[in-house]
Amino acid sequence: MMPAPAHPRDVYTLEGQSAAEEAFLDALDRGRLHHAWLLTGPEGVGKATLAYRMARRLLGARPEPSLGLLGAAPSDVVSRQVAARSHPDLMVLERLTDDGKARKSIPVDEARRLPEFFANSPAISPYRVAIIDAADDLNVNAANAVLKTLEEPPARGVILLISHAPGKLLPTIRSRCRRLPVPAPGVPAAADMVERMADLPHRDAERLARMAHGAPGRALQLAAAGAIAIDDAANEILRALPKIDEGALLAMADTFRGAEGAARFELLMDRMADQVRIFATQVAADGKNSPGLDRWAAAWERLSSVPGEAEAVNLDRGDVFWSVISDLRAAAKAAM
Repeated sequence: MMPAPAHPRDVYTLEGQSAAEEAFLDALDRGRLHHAWLLTGPEGVGKATLAYRMARRLLGARPEPSLGLLGAAPSDVVSRQVAARSHPDLMVLERLTDDGKARKSIPVDEARRLPEFFANSPAISPYRVAIIDAADDLNVNAANAVLKTLEEPPARGVILLISHAPGKLLPTIRSRCRRLPVPAPGVPAAADMVERMADLPHRDAERLARMAHGAPGRALQLAAAGAIAIDDAANEILRALPKIDEGALLAMADTFRGAEGAARFELLMDRMADQVRIFATQVAADGKNSPGLDRWAAAWERLSSVPGEAEAVNLDRGDVFWSVISDLRAAAKAAM
């Protein structure tokens, strides 16, 4: 299994997003820099990497043209301070804690530090910058705290908000930001990136890119999580239905314990949901009146929602897994 991708603050290259970088640079060069930017697009397309590139430029890092329009020299003092999380003019709100653990949301106490941060003039840079990664992870109170800062734009201050699902944000937050789309480059381009960056065979890189719907960062995350093996396991389960190998499934259920088990459980549900969706879509497109189609659709909805439900109410993931298998068996039997 390959190592997890580097944190965006430690990434100095970004491919396929020159249009977004040009739009930001144009506003900066013309003196029309908006105080808040909402970077939108699917998860894993480089929004956070772009935000750190924008931040380094605003903080005065030495440009490095060989690394792209917003490239900054990694050896520059600003780049080193950002990487060390010690730059006095940069504030980052994210789910990850200092020890690398992910919280359920960004707490309101951290969001309430924004006004104090922007109340001070830049210490050593042209601007003060805050990165919110991701705005989707703000709880209700934290979102309202951020909104107060957006309503009173700070002088020489810029807020960079990352969002995978901007439609779920408060309309008042969206209306106060300039939206900067960061689209997925597509499966072929993403596969080429993954092949080069992860040193994988092209067939595996393309498969991961398809799983990630053309988002290279997400494809790299999937590679690090062993997604190909888990996708194979999901395929074996679904192809065997309505039969099940109870011994193999019991062994699999035992792997869902702890933090790594939770990630494995979520990925397995995702891979089964994707395969069920493809199957059901093909049946519907063929015009077949399969008696199990409604059950397959219901199973897809369940597979899509169970990881969040299991985490929200602390359900035993093994029990949830067996319940899902029961639903899938029922769908397979109905289609026979």
